This record gives sequence, C-alpha cells and structure tokens, in this order.
Amino acid sequence: MNDIVARLKAAAGEKGFSEDPKEIAPHLEEWRSKYQGRSTLLLKPASTKDVAAILGICFETGTPIVPQGGNTGLVGGQIPFHGEVLLSLKWMNRIRGVDKDGMILTAEAGVVLAEAQAAATEAGLMFPLKLGSEGSCTIGGNIATNAGGNHVLRYGMMRSLVMGLEVVMADGRVLEMLRPLAKDNSGYDLKQIFIGSEGTLGVITAANLRLFPRPAETVVAFAAVPSPDAALKLLGHMQRRTGGLLSAFELIPRIAIELVSHHIPRARDPLAAPSPWYVLIEAAGSVAGLKDQVEAALGDAITQNLARDATLAANEAQARTLWHIRESISEAQKREGASIKHDISVPVASIPAFIEKATQAVAAKFPGARPVTFGHLGDGNLHFNFNAPPGQDEGFLAQWDEMQLTVHDIVKEFSGSISAEHGIGAMKRDLLPRYKSSEELDAMRLLKSSFDPKNILNPGKVIPPVRRL
Repeated sequence: MNDIVARLKAAAGEKGFSEDPKEIAPHLEEWRSKYQGRSTLLLKPASTKDVAAILGICFETGTPIVPQGGNTGLVGGQIPFHGEVLLSLKWMNRIRGVDKDGMILTAEAGVVLAEAQAAATEAGLMFPLKLGSEGSCTIGGNIATNAGGNHVLRYGMMRSLVMGLEVVMADGRVLEMLRPLAKDNSGYDLKQIFIGSEGTLGVITAANLRLFPRPAETVVAFAAVPSPDAALKLLGHMQRRTGGLLSAFELIPRIAIELVSHHIPRARDPLAAPSPWYVLIEAAGSVAGLKDQVEAALGDAITQNLARDATLAANEAQARTLWHIRESISEAQKREGASIKHDISVPVASIPAFIEKATQAVAAKFPGARPVTFGHLGDGNLHFNFNAPPGQDEGFLAQWDEMQLTVHDIVKEFSGSISAEHGIGAMKRDLLPRYKSSEELDAMRLLKSSFDPKNILNPGKVIPPVRRL
C-alpha cells in the first residue's frame, strides 16, 4: 500500500496531495454533520492529465477513490466512508473560456458556481443555475448530481445546461466531449450517462455550459396564500398572465417564516398579517411593462381568493431580501435543532393532495413532529422536512429510517421520486429496490460494471447490492 500511495502522490505532484489530518478533516464531514468519513490521503490534482494519471494507478491497483467537489452534497455521496483515497477537484478551477456569440462558458470541475455566474455576467450573459450553496458548490459536483435549484421551472435541471463534457474514465482514459453542439446525433449521447452519476462512472473534469441573454427586467414578488391548492392555482394563473415568463415559484409555510425570522439576523416577515402559506415568485424577460403585468395579475389573484396579500420588490436590494428568506430556511432549520428531511418530487398537480396525505401520516406516527414543507412548487420538487419537537432531538433522529419509509411510500403512491435533486449517494442507496423496478436496477448495474469493472469509483454509492436469497 505504501508503494501505491507514493505513486499517487507523485502523479498528483508536489503540491497536489495532503496527508495532514487537519487539512483533510473538512472534506470528511457532510454539511448537516449526518455523515463522517475517513481518509488518510487527499489528492488535489491541478489538471485533467493529473486526474488521468491518478485514476490509471487506482485502476491498475484496484484502489478505491472518492471524487469530491465543494462538499455541499446532502446524501453522503461525496464522503469516503472506508478509508478510500479522496480526490478533490477544487483545485481544477479555471474558466477556460467564454464564447459570447455562441453563449457557451467552458469551466473546469472545481469552478465555484458563483464564479461561473460572475463570468457569465461579465460577458453580458447569464448562467441560470441558482442554488443556496452557490458560494461553495462546484460545477463538477453540480453536474455529477444533476443539480436543480430555484430556476428549474424556466431553465431545467443541470442536465439541460450542459452542452459538452470532459470526463476521465475509471481506467484513466480521457473522454474528450467538449463539443458545444445543440444537434449531434452521431451515436449515443455519452455525456448524459455521466450527468447525475455521482462520481460512480467517471470523473468530470470540465464542461461546456449554456448561457442565456440577461433579461431586461426581473420582478420578484411575495404573496400570502391560504393553501397549497390555492398556490397551485396561482401558479397557473401567473404563468398565463406573464406568457410563461416565470423563472421561479417557491412554496413556503408559515413556520419557515417564523424560523427564519427567529434565527437569521435581519430577516423579517415581508407581509403585515400572518398566513398559513406563502409563495415567492420571480418573473424575468424583456417584454415591456413586466412589473405592471405581475402586479395586475397578483391583484386579480387576490380578487379571486387565490392570494390574500402580496408585495413586489421595488428594487434589486428588496428582491435579494425576499430571496434571502427562502434561501435561509435550511440554515434556520439547522439552528432550530434536529430535523428529518426528504427531497421528493411528485407531479405538480398532485402536490396539494400529497402534502395533505403525507403530513397527516407523519403526524399520526410521529406525534409532535413539526412539518416544514417548502420548495420548488413550479417543478414539483418539495423539501418535505420535519423538525423535532422542542427538546427531543436525539429521540427524534432515531426515527429517521421509519419516517423516510412512511413518506417515500406515499411518494410512490403519487408516482413520484424519492430523490428530486439531491441524488442517492449513501443515504438512499438501499431504498432504491423498494421504489425502482428490478429491470431499472439491473440496467444501472450493467452500466456500472461496464464503465467501472473494478468498482473503484465511489464504491458503495448509488447502486444497491444484489440481494442474495
């Protein structure tokens, strides 16, 4: 093993590795502190050539390795649990170029999302992926997990924003697919196999990303609604009245406003009177009078009892303040205490019925659990979370698996998914046989064995083991 470590260190270069426990430690713990891993070797490659050399050695020697981006994942997919070598792509952080006319940005895997957004802005364009972790998550991780976020309603998941990829395969060979073509039917679209594969099929090192024209006007509004059903009807109403220009439509419960107001400095309730539910709305475009359209549409919605009250951001600072409320919910939940979280999706039209049925089921089985249901109503993705009753954190977390089964079984009844945007990782791997067909799982295993025959890439993640009778 010492010889393998020496070879890996040599491949990474003099400054491309660390065996310092203090430097490695931050890479071993997930943001929610749910997962803690172990590794004695952190590799920090600076180029695709370095990654290729490292994986070539790992493949030859059968050495397991775990790729990691910004370490912002929430399902343990980026954590080395069994002492695997840890491969951080954070040092591959160059923006290789911006094509203004073709509206393409080429970035290495370690580029932080906020930096990619800034590079697009500097070019007079926009990269639309919007996440609460955008100051620390990386492009490679976003692609490997097929990140979603707040603008999926308008721009789609990360899968829709990737035009080309550069990937190092398990045996060290480089798949050069940085071809920013809208149309390419010259065989299998191999890049799609790696998007959302969570580092189990190859290591993403660079990508061509789609950029968009910056909208001339962005309107942000915050509305009180009486129920999820009213919120759903308001979604359709606003889409029709804006001509499909909504870029975000976020559902927020009253308890989330209270938690954010209590735990997050300078956060406050945007409306005068409390409401059981709210929606945060963003519309963007270059049509004349968009703000007037949104304001008039909300006025009519109040008349039709789809909303009770609403406020529009008067400027960019106020818009950021409204978005700050939505983006602070997870942090406020964390400060409040223990919580059990579910990242699920159901058909948009089924959201009100799902919330009602699943909330009642959890209340019956787990008395005192406080529902904090929020998220991307516009695309059907809810963060269906529950905070512990006050003072009962430890006992509450012991019910994690049972509560997940309760919620996920109802998700299945509604033809939904147990992972909308966070991935499978380690957390949900063993749940997949309950919710995916054996045929789907066999196809996933076939892909894994074809691309990673020695099972060195992020072993134990995503793919559930075959159960022997």
